[in-house]
Amino acid sequence: MSLRRLYSQFHDDLVSSFNFLLSQNPTPSTIIQFAKILGSLVKAKHYSTAVSLYRQLELNRGIKSDLVTLNIWINCFSQLGHNSLSFSIFANILKKGYQPDAITLTTIIKGLCLKGELHEALHFHDKVVAQGFHLDQVCYGTLINGLCKVGKTREALQLLRQVDGKLVQPNVVMYNTIIDSMCKGKLINEAFDLYSKMVAKRISSDVFTYNSLIYGFCVVGELKDAIGLFNKMILENINPNVHTFNILVDAFCKEGKLKEAKNVIAAMMKKSIKPNDFTFISLMDGYCLVNDVCKANDIFNSMAQMGVVSNVYSYTIMINGFCKIKMVEKAVNLFQEMHHKNIIPDTITYSSLIDGLCKFGRISYALELVEEMHDRCQPPNIITYNSILDALCKNNHLDKAIVLLKKIKEKGIQLDMFSYNILINGMCKGGRLEDAQKVFEDLLVKGYTLDIYTYNTMINGFCNKGLFDEALTMMSQMEDYGCIPNAITYEILILSLFKENENDEAEKLLREMIARGLL
Repeated sequence: MSLRRLYSQFHDDLVSSFNFLLSQNPTPSTIIQFAKILGSLVKAKHYSTAVSLYRQLELNRGIKSDLVTLNIWINCFSQLGHNSLSFSIFANILKKGYQPDAITLTTIIKGLCLKGELHEALHFHDKVVAQGFHLDQVCYGTLINGLCKVGKTREALQLLRQVDGKLVQPNVVMYNTIIDSMCKGKLINEAFDLYSKMVAKRISSDVFTYNSLIYGFCVVGELKDAIGLFNKMILENINPNVHTFNILVDAFCKEGKLKEAKNVIAAMMKKSIKPNDFTFISLMDGYCLVNDVCKANDIFNSMAQMGVVSNVYSYTIMINGFCKIKMVEKAVNLFQEMHHKNIIPDTITYSSLIDGLCKFGRISYALELVEEMHDRCQPPNIITYNSILDALCKNNHLDKAIVLLKKIKEKGIQLDMFSYNILINGMCKGGRLEDAQKVFEDLLVKGYTLDIYTYNTMINGFCNKGLFDEALTMMSQMEDYGCIPNAITYEILILSLFKENENDEAEKLLREMIARGLL
């Protein structure tokens, strides 16, 4: 029997048990047996069913709800996002003379946090604390987690300091949540400082603390400090898990240090921790980064032998890797293999293959894949379209590129500077300098910040047409828009001027180039 079928059977059995209890004559007068069934449904995340059954229970006046059951009902509404109904139950609890406990308050706060209503959650916290209710570590952990999830790490830290030793004793979970949020935000110094304060308070760090800090140091490129922390956790008898090793493997691979990455994997296996899909994906990505796609492919093929199933990420890495080394047919074969294995390609998979096909001149197939993306509800993004725009322009299909550009805008996809640079470059090389100039001037009017590539493309276009005055004017004006000419700007102009025997102007620019330290 499949897992889905088992869950369905479990759900049906609970509902049957509930209905059987309710139909007994006399009906059980206590709520305990009903509460157990409702609690089981909630644990299995059947919130709507639990609410429906509870409403049936309400109609039976012989059964009196207790605080536990009302807490279950609040939890259901909180998980379903019906916070106004949660507050109605809370009012009912007070009306019945029950004393709301920490579970009641935590559940309401969790519901508000789940919907991102942090202001309301904090307001509710302040209100109940002022009324003398006691909140526990779980409740404050929920609030801190909610704040961190919406990027309010500093507010979370402020809350921790506010409650520390006054309202509740902070635990490792609260500290870990803030440390992790700081590390993900690259605030590694602040994270390490908070970790040090936690240790000073004799709160023992755990594997989650170290994983966050190791990740933090890796993400800012401080791999030596990350390894130092890894060694420290071993000395403290805190066992690293697969996530710990994967953080290090991924960091070394991103730096192109494949030997070090393999050493980490060896240490991982020595501790009898099996590599998972992320381990192999990181290693494959690392080999592709250093253009050793064949080695990446060997790892890809060995995954099954290690009991690891290939997924959309592993296929995407290999498809992208083969496209980068112009082995497009291998990439296409892998893409077709995904279809046979019912692995759904995502936007990145499609974009990688489309880019490879476009660079290989197979624009028609690339356009077919764009249509397939729409059919499979994997919408193309600007990166996907930029590859096709680039191919159309390089193959001198400028009119088709302009039509595609209009379609992209109609779909509500925001064009980036790369899109416009492709078009301007294509127009300049295709002899449509005036059209390129119109696009360029339109961008200036609309307030776009044009980069050095855009200016150099236009200057090169003017030079190719022998329009040196326009090219020199643009060079002098670009600095007014905050774009400083670089060595390529000068080289384009100097070589073009010498070619047309404009030696005096060319030598003047050469002296200027030397004075600017660009030669």
